Order: sequence, then C-alpha cells, then structure tokens
Amino acid sequence: MSTSVATNRTPPGSEDIRLRIGGMDCAEEVILLKRELGPLVGDVNRLQFDTLNRKLTLRSGSPRISPAELIAAVNETGLSAETWTESSAEGGGERDHASRWRTVLTALAGILGGSGLAVHAWLAGDFTQALGSEGMGLQTTVPWPAILLYLGGIIAGVWYVAPRAWHSLKRLTPDMNLLMFVAVCGAAAIGEWFEAVTVSFLFSVSLLLESWSVGRARRAIAALMDLAPVKARTRNEQGAEVEVAPAEVAIGQVFYVRPGERIPLDGKVQAGTSAVNQAPITGESVPVDKTVGDGVFAGTINGDGALEVACTKPANDTTLARIIHLVEEAQSNRAPSEQWVETFARYYTPIVMIAAVLLLIIPLLVFGSAWGPSLYRSLVLLVIACPCALVISTPVTIVAALASAARNGVLIKGGVFVEAPAHLKAIAMDKTGTLTEGKPSVQQVIPLAEHSEAELLIRAASLEAQSDHPLARAILAAARERKLELLPVDKFQIIQGKGAQGVLSGKLFWVGSHRYLEERGQETPEVHQQLEALQEEGNSIVVVGNEQHVCGYISLIDALRPTAKQTLSELTALGVEHIVMLTGDNSGTAKTIAGQVGISEVHAELLPEEKVTRVGELVDKYGQVAMIGDGVNDAPALARASIGVAMGAAGSDAAIETADIALMSDNLAKLPWLIKHSRKALAVIRQNIVLSLVVKAAFVVLTMFGYASLWAAIMADMGASLVVIANGLRLLRDHN
Repeated sequence: MSTSVATNRTPPGSEDIRLRIGGMDCAEEVILLKRELGPLVGDVNRLQFDTLNRKLTLRSGSPRISPAELIAAVNETGLSAETWTESSAEGGGERDHASRWRTVLTALAGILGGSGLAVHAWLAGDFTQALGSEGMGLQTTVPWPAILLYLGGIIAGVWYVAPRAWHSLKRLTPDMNLLMFVAVCGAAAIGEWFEAVTVSFLFSVSLLLESWSVGRARRAIAALMDLAPVKARTRNEQGAEVEVAPAEVAIGQVFYVRPGERIPLDGKVQAGTSAVNQAPITGESVPVDKTVGDGVFAGTINGDGALEVACTKPANDTTLARIIHLVEEAQSNRAPSEQWVETFARYYTPIVMIAAVLLLIIPLLVFGSAWGPSLYRSLVLLVIACPCALVISTPVTIVAALASAARNGVLIKGGVFVEAPAHLKAIAMDKTGTLTEGKPSVQQVIPLAEHSEAELLIRAASLEAQSDHPLARAILAAARERKLELLPVDKFQIIQGKGAQGVLSGKLFWVGSHRYLEERGQETPEVHQQLEALQEEGNSIVVVGNEQHVCGYISLIDALRPTAKQTLSELTALGVEHIVMLTGDNSGTAKTIAGQVGISEVHAELLPEEKVTRVGELVDKYGQVAMIGDGVNDAPALARASIGVAMGAAGSDAAIETADIALMSDNLAKLPWLIKHSRKALAVIRQNIVLSLVVKAAFVVLTMFGYASLWAAIMADMGASLVVIANGLRLLRDHN
C-alpha cells in the first residue's frame, strides 16, 4: 500500500495543504509530481493524489513548506496548480473548459496535418509521393506551404506535451512525454513532416482518450452527488413550511419529506410510515419499510407515505457524503498492480532511451548504414516503446471498479482493497448484526430476589440507554413498549466486552453477560442451570444485579439473516478455505446460530482483544483473511485482518471507519459478489498489462528489421491504449 490504511482513517490535519492540479488525469502525472515534489516534502507518503478531482493534498509534517513553494514546484513540472477551495470541488465547468480546449487542439492538429498532406499531394502530383515511397516513408523534399501546415499541426499536437518533456529533459528523468517529443522533433528534422504531425496528433488523441476515461469515472461519482437534494423542508417559528439548504438543518431538527421526494439528510423517522427506495446508497433492489424509530439515508427516495424525520448528521457528514468522499479518496490508495506498473515504467523508460541510441549508432558504426534510416528506426522505437497504454491500464480499471462497487452498495476504500478479496483464504465473522439481523427482541424478563419485571426492565434499560449495542437497543424498545420511565444514571461506567454499571437512586447496579456474572461470583447453581438452558435454545442473556445479589435476567433472541446460509455456501464454492465465527455472545447461542448456517469453528464469549488474537492467528495461518463485523467491539479485529469488512447500514461508526470495505445494505450476499468483482478486476488488469507488453514487443521486433513506421507505431500504441481503456471501463457495468 502506498497510502497507509491509517491515513484513510485519520482526519486531515489543520496544516494540510490542498491544491487543485490542472491537467492531472492519470498515473503518469502522479509519477511526475511524486518525483518532483518528493525531495521537497521529505516523505513522498505525505502526498495524496485524487485524480478524479485533480486534487493534491500534502499532509502536515516535516519539513514544512508554504503553499506558494508547493505551487511553484508543481508549475515547474509543466502542470498548473492553485489553492484548493470548495468551489474547486465543484469545478466541473472549469474541467469541461480544459477538456474542450484539449479537444480543440487535438482536432486542430488533425485538420492541419490532413490539410498539409492534401497540399503536399497537390504540389507533388499524387498522394503516393506525399506519403513517401522509400521503404519506411523517408522524404527528400516537402513544399514549404505543406511544411507550414504540418508545423502548425505539430505545435497543436504537442501543446500539452512540450512543457512536460522540457521538464523531464532538465531533470534527466525521461518519461513518455520526452520520448514522444523527441520522436516528433526527430521526424521533422529528417524531413518526415507528415509522420511527425501524425505522431503528435495520434499521441494527443491518446491523451484525450485517457482524460475522457477518467472523466467518465468522475461522472460516475458525480452521479452520486446528484442524489442529494439541494433543499430540505422544515418549519419556521410560526409553524409554516419553509425550504432551506440541507446544511442549515441542525442535528435534532425535524424536516419533512413528501411522497416521491428524495430524502435530503440522514435521520430517524419521528412520524409516518413509508417504503423507501435505498438502492442509490445500499444497492437494495426492493424498497425498505420505514416507521417511527427507523433510520433513513440522504439521497434515498421516499415512497407513498409522508415522513417526519429528525436530522441525525450534518449535511457534510451524511452516509452519502461519506461514500462520495471515500470513493474520491480511494484511488490514492494504490493497488499492487499500479505500484508494479509504476516501478516498471520508472526503469523501462531510460532503458528504451538507451536502446534507441544504440539502434542509431550500431548500424552506423558496425554495418555502415545510412544516417537517415538508422535515425528513423531509432525514432520508431521511441514511439512504440512509449508506455502509455501500460501506464493507464491499471488506474482506469481500478477507478471503474471502485465506482461500480459503490453503485452496488459496496464501499471500497482504496485500490489495494479492490484486488485483495480475490485472494481471500479465510473469513472470520461476528454473529450479532452480521450473521443475524442485529435486531434482537426481548423474549422473557425473569426477576429474582422479590424484584418485579418492571423494576428489572427499568434498571436494565436505564443502564443500557448509554449503549448502542443491539441487545441494549432491544431492552430499551421493550421498556418503551411498556411505557416505563427510566431512571437517571450517575457514575456510569462501561466494563469493556462484559457489561456496564452505574448508580440508580443512590445504589450501584450492573448489567452484563453470563460470563460477567460468573466472574463476579454471584451466580447460584439454580441460576446457572436456567441460563445454560436458555442459551442452548439460542437465547442471548443480559443479567441485572447489584452488589448484594442478582436481580434477574432478560433473554433475547436475534433472527438469522435469510441470506446467511446461502452466502456461506457460495463463499466455500468460491474457494474460501475456512470460515469461523468470533463473538462475544454466550457459547450456547453462538453454537446454535453456527449450526444453522453451517459454520464448524466457533469462538464465543470473546473480549475485543481476544477477537484480535484469533484474527491474528488466522492471518498467520492463511495469509489473506477478512474480518466481518458491525460493532465497536469489532473495530480492533477489523483493523488486524488483511481486509476489514463492516456492515454499513446498521454498523457503528467506529467499525465503518476502521474497515477497508463497507456493505452499505448489510446484505451478506454482497460478499460473494465482492470476491467475483475483485477477481474480474484483477483479470482485466492482467489482460491490459499483457496486451500492452505484447504490442510493444511485436513492434520492437518489427522496428529492428525495418518493417515499422512512425505512424504505424503510434497507431498501435493508441490502439492498445483505447483497448485497455475500454476493457477497464467494462467494470462500470458489473452488477450483482
């Protein structure tokens, strides 16, 4: 990973510098900027690149440099830079203008080149004479009117290439811009004006195609942005409905959604019922019923019912906003294939320059060949060896894979995590909220020691009100159904992985698991027997007690996800060798659920640190291991795994932020899809790399024997670029 996972999870520092980089469309510009800015910033890992938005971020650190120094250094490369503002993120018009100008110059190069050929043919007598007739197209004389047109076409074609080539020459760091510029100048120098303008035109076309491919991926992300409504409907102090910008709605404020409208903010339903189409966020194909207490996402579409919703997150932190931000940032997390291509190109380009010089000198000195043909072959080698198709083969594929996954409700936080699922050998899964729906319900309230059911529920709910655990939410719901009034809690304390305690009405009470009860030494044989029997039936147990005795216990049961068993079968069929359950719940419940889905290895009653240990053991044994969970207590294990996968819809913020991948619909069936999608992306990357190298090798051999021309070489290079772009963009159509 060139960008660490930690970088993705750490909010930007106040001293970060952000710039908008004009012309940064692909890995070639990223490599150029890394090479130029690396020595200036000390550590190249401080640099983060967002090619979708042409954004460069310099993380705070040492040495410190000013934005002006960074902008000056970027400008030295032939690219342009300016300070990033919020309007930069919305700079689609500016990007369109730059794209139009590039298109105009490319078209102008083609028109002037074609006009030059027509004039040349008219003055020379026929097109054969204009195209050349000496084997490889070598010319002797070209009329000056044709030269002027050719020259105009060359200038238009290399307009964006020349500054970068000059920078590459000054730094003695040859890249494909320098290779192409030398080839164009060399062709013109030996009188091959038509081939020179053809090379410049076709190379400009290939750069335009590359920019277009990134633009298409950018538009796929922009489509997500269009999901968020620009207005939210609230009520003013007089009670009248008013429309305001979503950013003006405070957390806790109620907004109103009419039937058929998009929901403007994340929130919790306060009144009304409706079926909400969550496909834009979670990828679910069927609308989800929503009623009082249910959460809704910004960008989803309300059905036939009117809803009153209390805002739970500000506009810039909604689930939709986070998806957009994470997908935009994800391509800075470079995949292994991208890193390999980058390393290959770094050594490949200088080797090609040396080979071209040798191809020029050796025939002259050893075989006494003529200067013109030797130089021509050398120029052809420079053109065909240009690694354009190779360099763009992987980034386009990765960005397309990221965008496609986001549209399918799978949020992948970086290119490295696009490839990783293809190699999974083992999967560790939490139980509650992962294999089960995470919506347990209270089955029995069993008071002891002369306590009543109401007393037991009030004490448990009062303490659990501080927790976001599914069992806690179920107990609170049961207390609300009975209209019980909760007690204020003093000196509240979480007992990590075991329970919680606090002072109610001046007396210390605690809630916890069966295991915690045993640790406290307050369990009687009768209670132990009752709890064991309930757990064997698949119940989860919450015990309530004080310092003197056990007050009672509450049994809860959680329904298995309908797709769980089928999903695990598919994972096994896909080659996942080992699936294990890791849960903090009691052993009886864990084994019951495991038996229902077909998991043979179960580790129950685990503390968070014990989950980390188990995941570490799996990583040591199998190498590539995924951990799937949804709770705060799963976050450390998610971080320890090779790939952390969070259940995104109902999962905790800690789990989602820590994970590398989030299933936004909480649909386990997305796991097999993710593995297939990853393998498809990896196959496309390999196809693109092989195609690029095979085309290069074939034309290098043809060049050595004098059977390749400049225009044929650039046509082959552009053709290879077009094929790898189209092949990579196929992933945008990858649906579940």
